[in-house]
Amino acid sequence: MSAIRDTEDKLLERFDAGEEVLDMFDLERVEHPNRELKRVNVDFPVWMVDALDDEAGRLGINRQAVIKTWIAERLDRMHKVAATL
Repeated sequence: MSAIRDTEDKLLERFDAGEEVLDMFDLERVEHPNRELKRVNVDFPVWMVDALDDEAGRLGINRQAVIKTWIAERLDRMHKVAATL
């Protein structure tokens, strides 16, 4: 059995037993694929910014979080619809 397979088996055994497994991961080198950031500039009419700010205040988050959440939700819906076609 390979060393990788041994490690996988040990991880699963510990996890299934309810034991701590985080020490088996190198948390200093965690990678998040497709999470690189790219700055974009978007101009919105004042009424839209006001509405975004109202929603952000209602939710207790910032304007950027509202925009990112709404766009992510829309893209997710589009992907789900495309998957059914």
